[in-house]
Amino acid sequence: MINLLLASATAFVLVIFVTPIAIRYLKSHNIGQFIQTEVEGHMHKQGVPTMGGLVVIAGAILGYLLAHYRLFSFSDGFGLKTAPIDDKALLALGAVVGMGLIGFADDYVKFARKRNEGLSKRWKFLGQLVIAAGFAWGAHAAGVSTELSFVRPLGIDLGPVIFFVLVLFMLTATANGVNLTDGADGLVAGSSALVFGAFVLISFWQSRNPDFYGLGRSSDIAVLAAAMLGGVLAFLWWNAAPAKIIMGDTGSHAIGGALAALALLTNTQLLLVILGGLYVLETLSVILQVISFRSTGKRIFLMAPFHHHFEMKGWPETTVIIRFWILSGIMVAFGIGIFYADWVGNAGVVP
Repeated sequence: MINLLLASATAFVLVIFVTPIAIRYLKSHNIGQFIQTEVEGHMHKQGVPTMGGLVVIAGAILGYLLAHYRLFSFSDGFGLKTAPIDDKALLALGAVVGMGLIGFADDYVKFARKRNEGLSKRWKFLGQLVIAAGFAWGAHAAGVSTELSFVRPLGIDLGPVIFFVLVLFMLTATANGVNLTDGADGLVAGSSALVFGAFVLISFWQSRNPDFYGLGRSSDIAVLAAAMLGGVLAFLWWNAAPAKIIMGDTGSHAIGGALAALALLTNTQLLLVILGGLYVLETLSVILQVISFRSTGKRIFLMAPFHHHFEMKGWPETTVIIRFWILSGIMVAFGIGIFYADWVGNAGVVP
């Protein structure tokens, strides 16, 4: 429990104090956001410093690592002590950094071209393929279950090949889903904080009930989730409307990679569809918009992803953001409820 608090608090402090320095640096080098002209209400964001996701990634990594060092404990007094680092948590860190690098390359290309067009789909997919291959290989080496899972494995073994396809799909879909949602100040930072909080609870509970979940006693996954939670909450301080800095594809891809990795490592693959339901809805709105326009020539939404639809209907941006946070919170609460209900129903515990 102390490690969780240390990881979250350290990441929070680092990100909240380093972000203003990053803002000044990015401004001095004219590294700002490029806005789509269709989103008229967002033109004031043109030039707002971007690539802020780098601060979140760095803060979360340092928060996670520093939580493994302790100078004092009530049982042993003063003295430097270290806790072991779990292979699976390092695997998740690799997904965060790897997907973040793809997002950074996308942001950098936009900056170099001075327009809102980054990496081509081919290069982006190739990068995601490499990250997925590395994660799938590492997961196999670390003994991660290749079974399809909801709140626990369902007894359907996918095998290494299909599991690799699942990893690729989850990393790609989650990163792109979070990226599509990242179109309003603080929307992703606030909603992802809720999902990371859920994974802190899930992974900590699993570590306390290893026989039931079969994942061992290590709470290191929870420590990483807590570090990500602290990082995105601190970034929200500066990213809340009106944003002083934008996380960019760097941040949205890293967050998406983290969420997919946490779901894969905690055997909650399908539960992520509920916990991250907001990102699923945003992605579906884009898919439905494209299908409708190509088949009928008509649009379902004024603009997709559909948080822009409400903005174009006249909702203030802050209203859209807060209501979408509420929607995300309901989905997270529902997902946690399902997770706990499985424990109550199958472990013979009286609620």
